Amino acid sequence: MSGLSYLEKLLDGVEVEWKPLGKVLERTKGTKITAGQMKELHKDGAPIKIFAGGKTIAFVNFDDIPEKNINRETSIIVKSRGIIEFEYYDKPFSHKNEMWAYHSNNYAIHIKYIYYFMRVNESYFQKIASKMQMPQIATPDTDKFKVPIPCPDNPERSLAIQSEIVRILDAFTALTNELTNELTNELKLRKQQYNYYREQLLSFDDGSTKFAYLEKLLDGAEVEWKVLGDVAKKIYSGGTPDTKKTEYWEGGTFPWMSSGEVNLKTVKETEKYITEAGLNNSSAKLVPKNSVVMALAGQGKTRGKVARTRIALTTNQSLAALTFDEKKINSDYIFYFLETQYESLRQISSGNSGRGGLNLQMISAYKVPVPCPNNPEKSLAIQSEIVRILDKFDTLTNSISEGLPREIELRKKQYEHYRNLLFSFPKPVADN
Repeated sequence: MSGLSYLEKLLDGVEVEWKPLGKVLERTKGTKITAGQMKELHKDGAPIKIFAGGKTIAFVNFDDIPEKNINRETSIIVKSRGIIEFEYYDKPFSHKNEMWAYHSNNYAIHIKYIYYFMRVNESYFQKIASKMQMPQIATPDTDKFKVPIPCPDNPERSLAIQSEIVRILDAFTALTNELTNELTNELKLRKQQYNYYREQLLSFDDGSTKFAYLEKLLDGAEVEWKVLGDVAKKIYSGGTPDTKKTEYWEGGTFPWMSSGEVNLKTVKETEKYITEAGLNNSSAKLVPKNSVVMALAGQGKTRGKVARTRIALTTNQSLAALTFDEKKINSDYIFYFLETQYESLRQISSGNSGRGGLNLQMISAYKVPVPCPNNPEKSLAIQSEIVRILDKFDTLTNSISEGLPREIELRKKQYEHYRNLLFSFPKPVADN
């Protein structure tokens, strides 16, 4: 479908008038309520939704807030601080008083048509908001914003055109959501499949029934469980240069990895860099590329997670680096195996129920399976084949530029493309 030609056919030469939003819709105020009160009043399943900044919401009963602050009209809610966006809502609601909403008292205006147009222009309002220290917009920003009203002198035809655009975009939205859900479910299944094969390919326990491909790959070869202290060349932690000394950070050229970046799994860049002075005046140490990094401590579920490095870098003191002799050990093989050991690593770390942590001694004593230990060449070949298979699964499952995540993004962009075309109304010369 050519959105532009369809719009031209739909308009069929009729006039389009651009009117300020404040002249087209009625603006309503919110209710005076704090985040603490919202949390206190919240009841799952209650009929009234209260919106606050960002993604904060609460559900309350009708007698929890003043009747005059309850909006029963289908509306466009303006999220005016932090994350600037518009939300369409057709049930009873209210919102904090720094936000506002619009509804229509004009039968010739389709509120959802205006909503879709505002969504198209969210980036415009986000740009305005970014000029403030705390991103925010004011009521004049939306009140004065002009929206296109087709065939303004013929209300019935105007409503028919608006309704047809809404019908198309509703259908596109439903289709996009359906496809996205299907692809998301498929991605979830792929991840489960990946985890299954990873577990099977790395199940070397003597008492377990080995995966057929692994059995064939080993071909009767011995598997020896060795402590990481014997398998790795070095195991060491890093450090953090004094953050008060700008000469340790500004203009830095050495990538510095924080604990949270272990979630990247494959580290190709870091957010922060340190200088040579920072490196020399702290416990930070250089870690060669193709090493494994493990979180010794960290908030939430970070402790015990591992990542592999694709660049030379430094780390903070809450990360341990493991380096290997590439002629004997494929570091990616160790990375994949340690990924399967996440729960076990957390269990051995001290104070697992509190703020416990792993240490270098624990890691050094942790055992990993080394196939065919007396034949380094064959051992490395087996490790590399396991890595090849798991890398393929990893690419299909996790890459943002390949496979299903890319398909989901393409679907969304396709929807946005046609949505934008359907709102490509000609503007007056003065507004161009």
